[in-house]
Amino acid sequence: MPRVSNPVLPGFHPDPSILRVGNDYYIANSTFEWYPGVELHHSTDLVSWTRLRSPLDTKRLLDMDGCKASCGIWAPCLTWADGLFWLIYTNVRSWNNVPWKDTPNYLVTAPSIEGPWSDPVYLNSSGFDPSLFHDDDGRKWLVNMEWDHRMTGSKQFSGILLQEYSHAKKSLVGPVTKIYKGTERGLVEGPHLYKRNGWYYVFAAEGGTWYDHAETVGRSRSLTGPYEYHPHNPLITSYGHPSNLIQKAGHASICDTPDRRTYMAFLCGRPLPGTDKCVLGRETSIVELQWLDDWPYIKHSENSGGITLSDSCVKNWPEPFFDAPDSSDVPVTDSAESREVGTIVYRFDKEIHPDFKNLRTERDPDIYSLQRRPRVLSLRGGCSPVSTFGQTVLARRQTEFSFDAETCLHFKPDNIQRLAGLLWRYDESCQYLLGISHNDSGEGRTATVLSFVDGAFTRSNEMIIPSDGPVYLGLTVREHVGYFRLSLDNTVWHRMHPDLRAEVLSDEYGGLGFTGAFVGMFCVDTINYSTYAEFSSFTYSG
Repeated sequence: MPRVSNPVLPGFHPDPSILRVGNDYYIANSTFEWYPGVELHHSTDLVSWTRLRSPLDTKRLLDMDGCKASCGIWAPCLTWADGLFWLIYTNVRSWNNVPWKDTPNYLVTAPSIEGPWSDPVYLNSSGFDPSLFHDDDGRKWLVNMEWDHRMTGSKQFSGILLQEYSHAKKSLVGPVTKIYKGTERGLVEGPHLYKRNGWYYVFAAEGGTWYDHAETVGRSRSLTGPYEYHPHNPLITSYGHPSNLIQKAGHASICDTPDRRTYMAFLCGRPLPGTDKCVLGRETSIVELQWLDDWPYIKHSENSGGITLSDSCVKNWPEPFFDAPDSSDVPVTDSAESREVGTIVYRFDKEIHPDFKNLRTERDPDIYSLQRRPRVLSLRGGCSPVSTFGQTVLARRQTEFSFDAETCLHFKPDNIQRLAGLLWRYDESCQYLLGISHNDSGEGRTATVLSFVDGAFTRSNEMIIPSDGPVYLGLTVREHVGYFRLSLDNTVWHRMHPDLRAEVLSDEYGGLGFTGAFVGMFCVDTINYSTYAEFSSFTYSG
């Protein structure tokens, strides 16, 4: 059987919800303020994953305009029943305004993973991370964590709530029951319910989504409990193993293969070497589970033939690889990064590649235009780089610690309030931009590096470039350090200063956050949102 390296979805792919339908596997991931909402991938072997069209791609389904960084789509759940895909998601409106969180939860359905998706059904707002369980008697049940604003610290995560959902009435019905309070680790969230051999299982994330993150399990003969704890909780965690490549393990979901092998997709992070900063964000890895006494355990390479109670007690940390199902006809991979190494050239022909995302709201085809000029992406200028409304940004995930990105820009601004170029960003308070703008003191244009580090703004010395002609913009990142580059002929490159610190673009820098680093293109016009910048290509080399 092929041995496959983790993570299977490198870069910002948190909170995986894994699902099998027939011979097809799907993973849904959180997208937070990035749009379209919910990332979807498809595989037939758990090894090779193809990005699908994101389902929440219109204002009818999702509008996050104005939401702060790391609000938006949290922990979607994808299930299949009754000939439909069921997608549950939270559109978080506030999360870091003590003591409350505003977490409306919604449900959409579709006959195909490609849609069309139904109008959203509002469910509740009592807590985030909702999940839908389809019992074998046909009834459907919503679970979500409960947020208790009266408490402090981990006690605000007060437990997992259960309530029945009526598809006929398109609403929750019946009593609300708290079925699982979690373990002493605390911060219980991310619940999923499963049924196997007459047991109901609740899987839940605990410990927060940082380095003491974990996944715990409980089981009961009754849906409403009481649920007994797994005798060797947590099921998976990286805590206590600081040398592991895969850190932050937790927030997991499971699926069975057709031959009843069980695999678990889980959230993880890979820190920059020598630091605790995960610039790539929270990623998705996979492990196989084995069952002993109707309890799940992590299957490690040294116990691939089976486990015993004695050795399962301590082997709950993730390995940097897993053994794929026997039916997977794929070669062995040496590292997660090897799957991305190479150059990806994005052309702007018929459609914008699904690797790219914008911010917060539906992508207006007049703002992100492929029609103004053939084989050119025209970006119409939007709000400033610190606005949570109407930014014009198109970017893709950073998926390796070291990479190069380049784009060719055609832009002749006539005012200092109009600028466009290349960006490397985490959010509005932590980002770097190489901007081309108007030179108001003479002929030509200016090139300037704009840096936002924990909200503090600095601007480099201007470089004067000719008024006409294309400008080639590049970004080179080598683990901890990056720098912008500029060329007028795509041959001779000028290194721009200052050097850029990669660790700034991480969840761990400057406060709590949940996303990861992106690289891409932007256009700003704070006069009247009318000017266009034209990009004829974008290249990413891992």
